[in-house]
Amino acid sequence: MSTPATDERLVSLDAFRGFTIAGMVLVNNPGDWGHLYSQLAHAEWHGWTFTDWIFPFFLFICGVSMTFSLAKRRAAAFPTGATHAAEDRVALMLSLWKRAAIIFLIGLTLNFVPSFNLETLRIPGVLQRIALCTAIAAPIVLWFNFRQQIVWIVAILAFYSGMMLLVPVPDVNGVVAAGVLEPGRDFGSYIDRIFLTGHMWSKSKTWDPEGLFTALPAVTTLLFGVLLGHWLATSYSKAEKTVWMMLAGLLCLWVGAMLDVVLMPINKPLWTTSYVVFMTGWALLLFAAFYWLIDGADSAWIQTRARRFFLPMTIYGMNALFIFAFSGLVAKMLGYIKFASDDGKMVSLKAMLYAPIQALPLASVNHSLLFAIAFNLVMFAIGWFMWKKKWFIKV
Repeated sequence: MSTPATDERLVSLDAFRGFTIAGMVLVNNPGDWGHLYSQLAHAEWHGWTFTDWIFPFFLFICGVSMTFSLAKRRAAAFPTGATHAAEDRVALMLSLWKRAAIIFLIGLTLNFVPSFNLETLRIPGVLQRIALCTAIAAPIVLWFNFRQQIVWIVAILAFYSGMMLLVPVPDVNGVVAAGVLEPGRDFGSYIDRIFLTGHMWSKSKTWDPEGLFTALPAVTTLLFGVLLGHWLATSYSKAEKTVWMMLAGLLCLWVGAMLDVVLMPINKPLWTTSYVVFMTGWALLLFAAFYWLIDGADSAWIQTRARRFFLPMTIYGMNALFIFAFSGLVAKMLGYIKFASDDGKMVSLKAMLYAPIQALPLASVNHSLLFAIAFNLVMFAIGWFMWKKKWFIKV
């Protein structure tokens, strides 16, 4: 497969990224965590909801972007089209690792706020997982071709599935068993307790939804995005690319559903093999829709109106990492900053802002949703201002 063209920006990818970030901000910032529509919360364990789309979509997009980014760097290094045989892959890998390290540190810093306590600092997190996946995927992307990357995906998922299903491990009570995919009893949580005890998700303490071992299958989600990046570089027409993306998406949905029955349940905290394939299917289908409407349609009328309609998402997607990190910091500070009320009790800034919404004659879940939408609109306003100023923060 050839490298992607570098002279045309894929606006549909920006829009799809913006859709994903808007979804992240929405589900991460409800007014009240006790009152949520079921689709705006993660599945309790096995299964999936709209919320379980978000993270794998972002990793998938990271894979597509990695392919295009590396193509641009290669084009800059070889402007005359010279062979890539002498390309300094090590330099490119170190550059990707540097980016991963910065993303990891940003995520770790967000976890450090507002308690500033090293003893209880949660080490894993969303940004940390993105960083680990980028670092692990980098040599695979740089040293192996399209077919070899498929082999890597299969090998990683086979290794992960084998360890999760066949290796006996003790749970927190010392009971040893193999293939028990329950909270705190799986192989991944055992690895987390060895290396991350005291530094895991505070609500679980014995396992982490962004733990170490489950980062391995997450790498394959990113690599599926890399494969799509290669596919978009082929000489097929945009219509043909769209059709094949949709067919591949439907196939992945079917395979993922079969794996859910015969191998491992679809499970986001464990990032199971079935979850990887199933969510890749959804990512392909949704991105195919964005791609055809914004970049692939033969009709200029459709493209123009689609780009206008999806412009807010495109704006969001062009500063995605900043918006995600900044929204997380703001959310933490809304809970941390407190004021004394008339009765002397300390009230958080979030509670003060949420009170007028709670006073509206709506159901509690709608109060919570309305706050999340308002929070999202504020983040979008910041993203729009940065876009107007042409401020694009990249790592």
